[in-house]
Amino acid sequence: MTLPPATYDCDPGLTDSEVVAFCRNGYLLLEGVVPNEINAKVQDYLGEDTYYEPTGILEQNWFVEEVICNDKAIGAIRCLLGHDFHLPVLMSNHRVQGPYNAVGGWHVDGNYRFSPEVQYLQVFYYPQDTPSEIGPTQVVPGTHLIPHKARFMGHLNAIRGVASTAAPAGSIFITVYQIWHRRGPAKAKALRNMLKYVYWRTKPPQRDWIREDDFDLATADFNTPANQFVEQFRGNAKAAEMFLWLCGEHETFQNVGGQSWPTPAHRLDKPYGLPEALSDS
Repeated sequence: MTLPPATYDCDPGLTDSEVVAFCRNGYLLLEGVVPNEINAKVQDYLGEDTYYEPTGILEQNWFVEEVICNDKAIGAIRCLLGHDFHLPVLMSNHRVQGPYNAVGGWHVDGNYRFSPEVQYLQVFYYPQDTPSEIGPTQVVPGTHLIPHKARFMGHLNAIRGVASTAAPAGSIFITVYQIWHRRGPAKAKALRNMLKYVYWRTKPPQRDWIREDDFDLATADFNTPANQFVEQFRGNAKAAEMFLWLCGEHETFQNVGGQSWPTPAHRLDKPYGLPEALSDS
């Protein structure tokens, strides 16, 4: 058995528009990307290692190849963290037995740093079918753009715009670390495993994902679900700032205010405040 490499590189798998969508929503769900035989093997492993941190699974080459370095997932991570990103060194398992109710419980995971920077990504993997009946994780899209305190949100229950991550076995979802999330309610008598792990950036950001010939920064859709929680159009500015940071052009970001970029509108000419560094590329 050989240990996996510390860092990894591959071809990028997201386009300009898909990176913008990630900046708007704060997560990306990839359904059924891990083969069924690997899902079954993971379930067997977790049946033996019931510890809440089964980090030893990261020493299994088959797991690293098919889950940690899964082609679909790793292509997206490559776009968001740049080349030579660091692979996970810790594994957590949110293993729960249903049925149970979910009341409150909204949180962000500890030691987060609120910023437009994407220095690390938190990733979740379901080795079994995870329909709504067995309590998939719920997220609030756009909340990665809103600074918040866990002690002020844990008592909340129903929130507008909640998204379920119910998905078939082998699904992986990638999140900005500070997105609001919680375990959903479970009605079925079933065991749910959910593995959670983190990748880190090692290189400065740059726009080196798949370029779209028709992508226009002036008209790109930065309308984020965060807008339901903040002043009108402030969410657009926050999502656009994250995108510019990922492009390595954060110093060009400016929010002039009013009808300036990236406020959505049908304009006669380029909007005020449009970063020139990317406006013609």
